[in-house]
Order: sequence, then C-alpha cells, then structure tokens
Amino acid sequence: MNSALIRKTFLDFFEKNGHKIVPSAPMVIKNDPTLMFTNAGMNQFKDYFLGNRKAEYKRIADTQKCLRVSGKHNDLEEVGTDGYHHTMFEMLGNWSIADYFKEEAISLAWRLLTEEFKISPDILYVSVFGGDEKENLAPDYESVEIWKKWIAEDRILFFSKKDNFWEMGDTGPCGPCSEIHVDLRSEEERRKSPGAALVNVGVPEVMEIWNNVFIQYNRKADGSLEELPDKHIDTGMGFERISMVLQGKKASYDTDIFMPLINFISEFSSIKYTGKFDGNSKSDMAMRVMADHIRAVSFAIADGAIPSNTGPGYVIRRILRRAVRYQFSFLDIKEPFLFRLVPLLSNMMGHVFPELIAQNDFIVKVIREEELSFLRTLEEGLKRIENLPKENQKISGKAAFELYDTYGFPIDLTKLICRENHWDVDEIEFQNALDEQKQRSRSDAKKEYSDWNIIQNGETIFSGYDVLSLQNSQLLRWRKIETKGNTNYQLVMSHTCFYPEGGGQVGDQGTITFANETINVINTVKENELIMHIVEYMPNDLSANASMQVNSTRRHLIENNHSATHLLHAALRSVLGVHVQQKGSLVNDDYLRFDFSHFQKVTNEEIEKIENIVNAKIQQNIALEESRSIPIKEAEAAGAMMLFGEKYGDVVRMITFDPSYSRELCGGCHVKSTGQIGFFKIIGESAVAAGIRRIEAVTSTAAQQYIHEKIEELNQVKAIFKNPKDLLAHLHQLLEENKNFAKQIQTLKEEKSAILKTELVKKSTRHNGIQILAESIDLDDSKIIKNLAYQLVKELEPTIILLGFEENGKAQLMCAISEDIVKSNAYDANVILKKISHLIEGGGGGQKFFATAGGKNIQGISAAIQMGKKVILEYIGVTA
Repeated sequence: MNSALIRKTFLDFFEKNGHKIVPSAPMVIKNDPTLMFTNAGMNQFKDYFLGNRKAEYKRIADTQKCLRVSGKHNDLEEVGTDGYHHTMFEMLGNWSIADYFKEEAISLAWRLLTEEFKISPDILYVSVFGGDEKENLAPDYESVEIWKKWIAEDRILFFSKKDNFWEMGDTGPCGPCSEIHVDLRSEEERRKSPGAALVNVGVPEVMEIWNNVFIQYNRKADGSLEELPDKHIDTGMGFERISMVLQGKKASYDTDIFMPLINFISEFSSIKYTGKFDGNSKSDMAMRVMADHIRAVSFAIADGAIPSNTGPGYVIRRILRRAVRYQFSFLDIKEPFLFRLVPLLSNMMGHVFPELIAQNDFIVKVIREEELSFLRTLEEGLKRIENLPKENQKISGKAAFELYDTYGFPIDLTKLICRENHWDVDEIEFQNALDEQKQRSRSDAKKEYSDWNIIQNGETIFSGYDVLSLQNSQLLRWRKIETKGNTNYQLVMSHTCFYPEGGGQVGDQGTITFANETINVINTVKENELIMHIVEYMPNDLSANASMQVNSTRRHLIENNHSATHLLHAALRSVLGVHVQQKGSLVNDDYLRFDFSHFQKVTNEEIEKIENIVNAKIQQNIALEESRSIPIKEAEAAGAMMLFGEKYGDVVRMITFDPSYSRELCGGCHVKSTGQIGFFKIIGESAVAAGIRRIEAVTSTAAQQYIHEKIEELNQVKAIFKNPKDLLAHLHQLLEENKNFAKQIQTLKEEKSAILKTELVKKSTRHNGIQILAESIDLDDSKIIKNLAYQLVKELEPTIILLGFEENGKAQLMCAISEDIVKSNAYDANVILKKISHLIEGGGGGQKFFATAGGKNIQGISAAIQMGKKVILEYIGVTA
C-alpha cells in the first residue's frame, strides 16, 4: 500500500465514523508563547481541552505536519542515525472533544489497524499506564478491561508514567495513554523470544505506532494535577512509521515517502545508498539527513519561517546548515544542492499540502541563497581554523566556540577538519562555553507563570473594532508573570475593547478602572484564544465592575499604519509583480515595517512609483469595506489575499479598500477611510533574509515630521556651503576638486614610496644567502606599502621582509617572503607574524609568502620590528 493510499484510508475511515476532517495547522506557531513549532497533532486543539474555546465539531481527524527540534521534544541529533527518527513528520490523529472516551477510542484504533490495514493481531502489543504513587494515580485498569475485548491479556503490558502518561509540556492538558506497538521481527525471531519483553526497551523492530491519550487532567504551574471539566481523546499515529509497517520495510527511510529523495541525492552524488545503520556508512547517514531536513525546511518556509538568527528562523537555519554540512563532509557536494530537491518534494506531497506547490519557486530561491551563504561561511571557517593558534597541536575550546557562535561554523566539522590535520580540539572547554551561553539564554528568556485564578467562568467578548471604551466589564481570571525580577499580571475580562497583539499589530494600551481604582494596561496579548491585559499591579476589588479605555490617540496612529500596509502590499504587487507575498510585518504607532518576497533591491524609481500609488489611494479617501464574518469560501471567491502560514477558520474577516485594488483577510484595526492616513513616506528598504526585502515607512504626523526633518537637514547643509544658488552643482564641483586633490596625494605617496624603496634596499642585510629587511616606515597607505613590499621582494630575492607602519590610528605589520624559498625551505610569513603580533595587541594572517597583522598598540610597532628581526634570523638558522 503506497503512502498516499495509507493517508487516504486513515482519513476516510474516521470520516465514515463521524469525524470532521480538518486541514493541518501551520507548522510554525504564531499565537502560543509556550510553543515555537507544532510538535504534536493536538496543539491546535489545546484550547478545546482547556475549556478556553468551544469546539465546532466534537469529533475531528486530520494529518498534521509536526516539527520536533527544540525544547522537551527534540529529535534533531537522532536524525539519520537510525531508521525512524525525523525532524518533520506527519501525525495522523483523531480527537474527541468531550464526546467519546476510552471505549470507542480503543475500538476505532483496533478496527483501523486490523480490519482496514490488515495488520495481524499476532504482531501487536498494547501498553497501559501502570500508576504512579508520587502523583497518587492508580493503574489504568479501565483500559485493560476494554483491551481484553480485542487482544489477548498477555499482550497488555503495564508501564510507568515515563512511557504511558502523556504531557505536551511543563503545564497544560495531559493524561494516561495506551500505546499500540508492532513487532516487525521475522517469524522465526518472534518464536524464539516473544515481543512482550522487547516493548519500550529500544529494540528498533519492536516499536510504537499509535498512541491513544486519555486527556483528563491539567498540569498546573506548581506541578499538581487537576481534573478537567470534560474528558477528551487525543490520538497520534506517525505516518512515516505506519507506512514502514504496511510497506514491509525495516526503516521509514526505505518507504516511498523518502526513497525518491534519497535516490535523487544518490544519483547526483554518484554514491550508492546501501541503507546501512552501522554508524560507519557516513554517506548513507548524510543522504537520510538531507532527505529528512529538506522536508522540515521546505514546510517551515512555506509556513512563513525564513532562515534567520532568531526565533523559528534560527531553528530552520540550523536544520538547513546541518544538511549542508553532511553533504559537504560526506558526499563531497561543495555547491548548493538541497534546493534541487524542492520541486521533487512538491510533486510528492503537494496534493495534500498545496502550500508547497504554491510557494515552490520561493522555497527554492530561499534555500539556494541560504546554501550559498553557508558554503561561504564554511570556506571562511576553514581559513580561520588554519590560522588559529595551536598549542601542542591543539585548538582551544574557546576558539572553537567563537567559530561556532560568531561565524556559525559547526563544532563537529571543526573536529573533523582537526582530525584530518592531526590536531585536537579542547572539547571540554568548548562544552563549558556552550553550556554557559545556554544558561545565559535561559535566564534571559525565562518567564514564570502562576496558575490561573478563576474569578468566574465565561468567555471574553471583543468589541474593539467598534468602540475604544466600555463599561461594566468584569474580571474572569488572572495570573502572575515573573521575568528577570519584574512582576506583572495578566487579566482576562468579560468584555474588552483592547486589541491584543497579533498579525504584526502591537497590542493596545490604556486603562482599566475598577470602582475608583485606575490601573494602566501596558500591553494586550493573546494566548491561543485568551485576550490578556498586562498590568503592573492587581486591583483591590476583584469583583468590581470595570470601565475600560483604550489610548485612542495611539490606536488611531496604529490604524493609519495598518491600513497603509494593505495599500503598500497592493502597490508592491502592482509595481514589482504578483510574486510579492507578505512575509512579516510590524505595525505600531510610530511606523510600519513590511517584509515581502522579492529577490532584488527595490530601485529608487520603483520606490517612487510605490509611494505615488499609495498616496493616490490615500487622497481618493477610499471607504473601508469590512466583512466581519464571511465564510472563507466566499472570501476566496471574492479574491481575498490570504497569507501562507496562517490558520484560517471557516468564517473570516475580510478588509477591502476598493475591490479592484486591495482585499485581504485580516483581524487587525483599520481606518474608516484612507484619507485618515494623511500621507505615506518610505524611509527605508533593505534585505532581511534570502529572498526577503523589508520596507519601513511612516504615515500621518510621523510622515510630516520626517519630511520636516529632511528639509531642515537640507537647509543646514546649504548654510554650511553659504547658501549657494545651485547646491547640487556646488557639491559636484567640490567632489571634483576633492578627487583631484586625492590624485595629487596619491602621486606624492608613490613618489615617497620610490625614495623609501632605495633607502630600504640599502638597509637590508644578507644572512645564509638570504636578504633580511625589518624596518618601521613612515607611510600610511597599505595598498602602496603592499606594492612596495612586492617590489622589494623582486629586487632583493631571495629575501624575507618585515615592515611596520601606522594606518588609520592602528598598528600594522606586513611580512613578505620570496616564493622560491617558501617552496624550498617551507618558510611561512604567518609563523613570523604570530610570534610578534602580540606586541601590537593584535593578530592576522594570510598566505605563506605574504601575510599581514593589525593591532591597536601603535607604540608596540618598534618592539615588534626588533623582535621580528630576531625571529627571522632564528628562523633561517642564524644564531646570535
């Protein structure tokens, strides 16, 4: 059974059993501060389990794209070493939201596996929770009794909390679980030793394929468990694993999910894939890593995570670079290659995940640019490793960590290169430096949340699109947050007009008044479906009716900027092309920032066209058309712009400024008509990542202020030049004069260099058949001095020359050696400089016949030259 049919059979089975088949949520999470990526199928349903949101459907099934590379669930370093670990994987799952529980969940799982997939019960085992005394939890005898209806009792196994109590994190929904395991060993092996003893002991052939979680508890911040108001079912079956079972393979990499990718890599590299997992076949491991990682990276980019140095982008960059490193080290592929796999992946999976096809070209370009960048990093890293100081043929862990942390050079590649050159790396010192950095990061980012204090039950009603103040709201719940010594509180109200941070728009600020006590709201955020008002202290009377007031001046400025981003987006597509897609934004009261897909700098002419279009739309004073609750199918039919990586419900909000110009799905706040924006001015255009450009702009009073400042700046420039009638012509004249002066100075320096050359030749001395010259010189142009050094080498050869000079307030050393004695005597300019560069408090390097060093201690030049002469004489065998 091919993988496409396996997926379809699963979804069809649950649809026949009353489940609503829903699309996968994005892999990159944007509305949950506790998670960076979707790491389990239940993530998008967490609010249902917590009671924060009512489920539209009681029975749900889907295939969810997941990523496990950070935090508690981290499989990255295991990928490639065995046949079943992956970064990105599909989780087939079914959920019951306060509907059926253990009885039907177990029945559905068993019937699908044995009746639809035809897996023999003789190779199946089930595990159940064996209880936990510390948690005061009894064994799950209820599940045992249900399982006995389907499977022999000796195949029902008790396990501890570690294996059979599922938790998605330190806090949140959890409960006992019952796993289904399969024994894939040969019949002969199964006869010799029953599989029951091999469940959960790390035998690859005896593995879990499906987990049925019985969600009935909530893990609180203090570690205690509380019963949830309703019981739920959360199941997950790894698509890659079940495909392996049904296709009769011993590794998921051998299935039709991965083999087309592996075959492509094998053909390109001309290295055969053997499918070995013995640890010795590095090329096999490299192909598995690449096939796995291209899936993770492609899906993440399609969902809006662009490789970068922070957040999800950092994780994606790390995965991509790991794949490049393996191809570089073990397949000898020294050019961008991974991007070539993207079209193949899109063809394989695009029918289920259409975002791959829609974003194929963009994903290809981003990955290719990122590969080029990292290959340059690798090349630079190789040079740096060669030039690192090596005490007793050993590189310090501190130096290796700097390569890793500052230049992105992987430690295992550093170790590999060192082994090839018979060097060592101080791995203990490296690990200590890495642990210190991680601890600093954890300390900086750590937030501690108290449990929610429930005042009354209810859901928040948001009216912030229509009003900026309201009366008679009540506190529903609150909790405390502590971050690096700061204490704040999150309040959830029954009614609010405060817009929570989301969709690039910052959260509202303002005040909440409880009785006669007014508290400042410093920010408003949204976690899953809870709108939370962040305040610095709690009101005295928690039961008082509250009046709420948004800072209206700030909100109106935010609205100006948000509506301007919509006008900008449409203008960009008009001027640059329809390939432009929003890739991120920031909208606050000061300015707007808009990231979009485009692969070259936006020219000044294009910027002018974009500004003119946006300002024309502002001047037309186009009225806002808001469709607050429109079925998504209708919005699609109306041509609304939808952003990849966003999770849309069945009902959406559509914002239109002229149906023929701008129509987008958006939950943010907007002006009633475009004339309120006033004026639009782009103040910056730059690159933020491969294939991503960024425009920064201001509107309204900020745009007026910007124009005023530029005019004032221009007036000051005019005043400096005594207000010439034609400032531009005057500046051109000055530049031309400056150019002529520069030429004259250059000529004087070259003449001085020629005179200096004659003097230096006279100062050179001969030792052991080699002319030696070590002098400080009064010249401050490294280009001219480099040319002088080459002329001296040519005239004095065979020779070793050392020159010291000052340039731009820094000490400089330059060493040149005749190439013939570099080859015959293995002389190296780097060796000489490394022994003396500490005297100028600096360092450097270069080639064996020519190297330079720079430092901050100008007074050390003379001492460095004196020591350098001694070093050179010792180097060529001259004794004092």
